[in-house]
Amino acid sequence: MSDTIRLHPAVDHGLPAASPSFSGGTLVCRCSDRPVKVRVSTQVAHDHACGCTKCWKPDGAIFSLVAVVPQDKLEVAENGDKLAVVDTTAAIRRYACTACGVHMYGRIENQKHPFYGLDFVHPELFQENGWAPPEFAAFVSSVIESGVSPDRMSGIRARLRELNLEPYDCLSPPLMDAIATHTAKAAGVTPR
Repeated sequence: MSDTIRLHPAVDHGLPAASPSFSGGTLVCRCSDRPVKVRVSTQVAHDHACGCTKCWKPDGAIFSLVAVVPQDKLEVAENGDKLAVVDTTAAIRRYACTACGVHMYGRIENQKHPFYGLDFVHPELFQENGWAPPEFAAFVSSVIESGVSPDRMSGIRARLRELNLEPYDCLSPPLMDAIATHTAKAAGVTPR
C-alpha cells in the first residue's frame, strides 16, 4: 500500500544521492520567461520533508523539501525584480516568484531567532545534482491541514520510514535541541 503513496516527486522513487563534490549551484523558478535564479555557494544542510502549510510544494506533492544554507552563501543572481515576500508577518519571510509562485528562499530577519543567519531553500530547484537528500520529515501531522485525510496518516508515516525519513510532528531532535540551547543562552541559563 505505502509504495503507491506519493510524497514529493524528488523522493517518490528513492532519495537522491549527495555528491561529496557538490558545493552549491543555481536554484531556478518554474518560469520559462525570465526565470528567477538564486545562486547558492555551499552544500545544503538539514534537508527535510516538511508538511507545514507555509512552505511551497510542487503540484501534487504532500510535502515540501526544505534545507538551509548560511545567508552569506545565497545571492539572487537573475530577475530578482520578480520576487516578493509571501507573508511579511511570518517568522520566515518566503521570497516567491510573482509569476510562477515558486518560493525561492526564506529569510529570518529577527536577530534573536534561533535560526537567524540561515536561509531556507527548496533544493529540488537546483539545476545541478548532488545536493544532500532529506534526513527526516517534520510537521507530518500538518499535512492534514492542507487537505490530506487523517485516514491516510499511518500509510504516509510508513512510506516516510521506508525512505528512512523519520517522521516528527516538530523538527528533528538535534534541531529542537539547537532551538532550546539558543533559548537557554538568551535567558542566561547555565548548562549543568
